[in-house]
Amino acid sequence: MVYNISLKENKHTEKNLIKNHYHKVHQILYVLENKGEITFQGEKHPFSQDSLAFIPPYANHSIISDVKMTVLVLEFDLTNLDSEITRILIEENFDEIKLIGLNPFEAGNIRQLLRRMLYEQSQSDLINRLAVKIYLEELLLILLRSQKDSNITDANVLRAERLKNYLDTHYFEIRDANDFSKKLGISTRHVNTIFKEQYDMTPMKYLTQVRMEIAKKLLMETNNDIASICFEVGFEAISTFYRKFKEYTNVSPHKFRTEYQYAQSKK
Repeated sequence: MVYNISLKENKHTEKNLIKNHYHKVHQILYVLENKGEITFQGEKHPFSQDSLAFIPPYANHSIISDVKMTVLVLEFDLTNLDSEITRILIEENFDEIKLIGLNPFEAGNIRQLLRRMLYEQSQSDLINRLAVKIYLEELLLILLRSQKDSNITDANVLRAERLKNYLDTHYFEIRDANDFSKKLGISTRHVNTIFKEQYDMTPMKYLTQVRMEIAKKLLMETNNDIASICFEVGFEAISTFYRKFKEYTNVSPHKFRTEYQYAQSKK
């Protein structure tokens, strides 16, 4: 166990029942494969692939599998984490069991974090133990943000909103439209259709808009080098950044900054 954090795999056989019980530490249960049911507060809930249960200490729960089910169990002591994370978890009612159905973006990110944690946990250096702690805090951040999802019933509207939120928060790491169409599990053409119906533009056009607005803010409010800003907002080539910026603002990044600074000096 590192920083009182451990990640292990539980394999449930068909119709396997884990009777009502509790733990003295926090647990996150993540279903890797197949499905079953989880019971807490006297109610049964479906527990299937990419479902996640956040279980605080001394919270009674039971699990039964329909077929063979694989669950990753992440145990941790909240007192070893950043105090701000602890405070926000309490404010968002994470002091009770929460069953969270993840959208494709969240599920993909959490799977990647769990893979990283498994690797770092298998090593023994201090830096590996620190990495496990950092990845856990990042995972908790994803869960906190997931609770902000709006109560939308239309599937396409929900997909469009989730994609917009993903673009707002991952603009720096997206390479092309295939990145988010794969995560949504639908074709690029269909992604474009549902997003355009909701926001009157394609996802890639919206992504460019997000990047340009952040670039403008950085040019106005920092002295960061233009090459650094290009990198920060997600462009690999500075020539592409210059071209996109000029298309968006009608001026180059350098001229935009110079004109802004001149206008500020006249105030």
